[in-house]
Amino acid sequence: MEQDEDITLMLHSLSEGDEAALDRLFVSLYAQLHNMAHARRRGWSGEETLHTTALVHEAYLKLAGGKSLKVSDRRHFFATAGRAMRQILINHAEKRCAAKRGGSAANTPLDEERCAVAGAEEELLALDGALTRLEEIGERPCRVVECRFFAGLNVEETAEALAISPATVKRDWAVASAWLTKELSADDG
Repeated sequence: MEQDEDITLMLHSLSEGDEAALDRLFVSLYAQLHNMAHARRRGWSGEETLHTTALVHEAYLKLAGGKSLKVSDRRHFFATAGRAMRQILINHAEKRCAAKRGGSAANTPLDEERCAVAGAEEELLALDGALTRLEEIGERPCRVVECRFFAGLNVEETAEALAISPATVKRDWAVASAWLTKELSADDG
């Protein structure tokens, strides 16, 4: 409980412009952020350019690089970190794909236990494009996918991060999964 109060104080300091608060916050939450990144990194074989620790550090740099990071509470911070990890993975995949020639995007089933980057940058980019289209239809299901797939949060953690009920997370996850599967299958055709 005391750690939660400390984190709340750091977030309040951060929202008031204390740039050093982000450093203190990252130190306090590093283990949890590392676990999030590890969930995305698991199953990634071979190419070691963006390992778990690098993903956490890149997320820190991305969040610290924002003019003034505005997060209301711990759950909002983790949702924001998940979004940053998505953007980092997409940027990494784009750079790797830029070096390749040919190839087409394959069907990517949405599975929160698997990171699609493992030799399949095109799949990750296709997923990102589909998520961007999903976001135009509904922002919340897109945030649920970011939390579950990119941040590796479970249903309860996602519910807490987005301040919604676990039942809503499950519904949004089911809808987003079905929509993305259909969208990604259409991209293959």
